[in-house]
Amino acid sequence: MNTVIIDADGLILGRLASVVASRLLSGETIAITNAERAVVSGTKTTTYREYKEQVDKGSTESGPYFPSRPDQIMKRTIRGMLPHKRMRGRDAMSRLRVYVGTPAELAGSDADTIPEASMTRLGTIKYIKLGEVSTKLGVNVR
Repeated sequence: MNTVIIDADGLILGRLASVVASRLLSGETIAITNAERAVVSGTKTTTYREYKEQVDKGSTESGPYFPSRPDQIMKRTIRGMLPHKRMRGRDAMSRLRVYVGTPAELAGSDADTIPEASMTRLGTIKYIKLGEVSTKLGVNVR
């Protein structure tokens, strides 16, 4: 099956996640590149504080684990919009690949766009890139 490639550069995380989740449930295979360039709307301090609270809540051993890497944050956000505890949700998640940057095997391919998730709709509203959030959480993004 053909893989749909989506470049997350300049796309709003939540809107991108909802569109991708519905497309995964319809049976598409999706690869998202440049996850660190997706944007989260809101002020930098508020957004960082909310992500920091999520990360500090639990650990990988006990508890709700929330990732710090931008590709894993995006994957977790999409998972939250899927019935991931049911078979169709697990199947949908298995058809999703999220990358930091663009891997060599996808470099020459044309990336699909999602106009309804473009950050141009934010206007003058403040935002922060997902890579910046991860860097503040202590992850070294390329």
